[in-house]
Amino acid sequence: MDKIIRFSVSLPEKLLEELDKKVDEQGYASRSEFTRDLIREKMVKDDWKDENAIVIGVLTMIYTHHQNDLVQKILEIQHDADIKIMCNTHVHVSHENCLETIMVSGSVKEVKDFSQKIGGLKGVKFSKLVEASIPSS
Repeated sequence: MDKIIRFSVSLPEKLLEELDKKVDEQGYASRSEFTRDLIREKMVKDDWKDENAIVIGVLTMIYTHHQNDLVQKILEIQHDADIKIMCNTHVHVSHENCLETIMVSGSVKEVKDFSQKIGGLKGVKFSKLVEASIPSS
């Protein structure tokens, strides 16, 4: 485990009250845990600013499997992608609709391009890329 370093942060009283409220509402053990999460979230967000950075993500989509050749097009995009596809899940949520998640890894540019290609297909009703990366600490 990394060595823990203590440092001090000065906050206006009202901001500290809001912080404590969030810590309680979200079930954090301490202000420190909450603050560490905020810092990690910012670091992940910053990773996605460099289009060459290697990141991970999860593409979630809902589509109608009755759309002509849609499933085949989705598979072709995955097979032709310049990214690593780590895992797929496919769930039939109704007679017409499927929910699929695709966990991917690659450069920011490649992952975004992949996501946009699938999201733009006719028959895809919803598509959202969750941007993630592995924080260094």
